[in-house]
Amino acid sequence: MKKIYWLVLALHFSAASAAYKCVDEHGITQIGDVPPAGCANVVIYEVGRSGVVLRRIDPTPTPEQVKVRTAERERRAEAERAAAEQQRKDQALLNTYGSEHEIDVARDRNIEPIRNRIASANERLDSVQEREKKLGEEMEFYKAGKRKGKPKGKEAERTIEAPPALVAEVQRIQGEKANLHQALEGYDRQIAEVRARYEGDRQRWLALKSGSIAKPADFLDAKASKSRY
Repeated sequence: MKKIYWLVLALHFSAASAAYKCVDEHGITQIGDVPPAGCANVVIYEVGRSGVVLRRIDPTPTPEQVKVRTAERERRAEAERAAAEQQRKDQALLNTYGSEHEIDVARDRNIEPIRNRIASANERLDSVQEREKKLGEEMEFYKAGKRKGKPKGKEAERTIEAPPALVAEVQRIQGEKANLHQALEGYDRQIAEVRARYEGDRQRWLALKSGSIAKPADFLDAKASKSRY
């Protein structure tokens, strides 16, 4: 493949009387009317009759070099995508809020429904705990072997088993109580997450407003200016 490459170069440039120069892998300068064989793995310079470098010819990259360059291109592309996404978010942030107070209002508006769910869960928890207390009293009745009348002998010492329906109800109410506690913990986490998210928005908004980080418009202007040169 490399032989074909050098042959094409030789046929194309011989008519122009160009010379090819390189410093090979051993540090020796090589010059020829066609690219010297010893220059296959190093940079070659095409030089005109006046000695001016016409162009630079990079060596054919190895598979490993191709892999590294591809990975670098992908990394840069991903970084550019991330930067563009951040610029989009920054612009949306600036468009959404005109002051810090508006951020606080939005935060509280998002927390309010969670507080309502907490209040409802606590009301239900009070009811469940009251029911659990009554069921506990009924279970104690059976555990203590209490019954109407005054039984004698071994019968008085025997514990009366609670009805299956009562046992099932106790288990159900205990499960509901555990679920309610778990839900309340989840609501507390949700409130903390909302507060953290809006605090992050506040800090980003202040930084954009103060100019400590570039605004989206500045970024786009700089990008457009760079693309012209």
